[in-house]
Amino acid sequence: MIQVNNKEFELFVDSKKIESIVTNLGRRLNEDYAGKDPILIGILNGSFLFIADLVRQLDFDPIVTFTRLASYNGTQSKGQVDELIGLKEDLKGKHVLIIEDIVDTGNTLRKIAETLKGKEVASLEIVTLLFKSSVYNNSMNIKYFGLDVPNKFIVGYGLDYDGRGRSLKGLYHLMER
Repeated sequence: MIQVNNKEFELFVDSKKIESIVTNLGRRLNEDYAGKDPILIGILNGSFLFIADLVRQLDFDPIVTFTRLASYNGTQSKGQVDELIGLKEDLKGKHVLIIEDIVDTGNTLRKIAETLKGKEVASLEIVTLLFKSSVYNNSMNIKYFGLDVPNKFIVGYGLDYDGRGRSLKGLYHLMER
């Protein structure tokens, strides 16, 4: 058990399992995107560790860029997504991979789809470390996910609780009381 700010969390996924998940996702992307020269768009802040480790697993040299969206306040989703930093790259005719730390309701993905509408991308796929399929309510297919997780609040490996807990090597979920 660990404490982040004023909440207690317990280990959910250790660092070895995370490493294995990232390696497997890298293998799949290597197979599916060889010769396609994709652009990876990381969603900040949570995806920074995941995308760094994922890129090192790739056999190709992708363009990597970031956008920043916010949908959480504390441990609760706000129900809306605020775009904080926009995209500058020309995406026309490009294969685009959105890199997320965690996908839950799909509200962030809906905002991304709106942003990319009209950019004439060749293809768009989501790559996420964690997927909460039980609460997902978006029609976009999540083709690449590392682990389907229960609807619990998670910190570590880039994910935070009010800005803290990102540096934890494992993933921890909020303890229920």
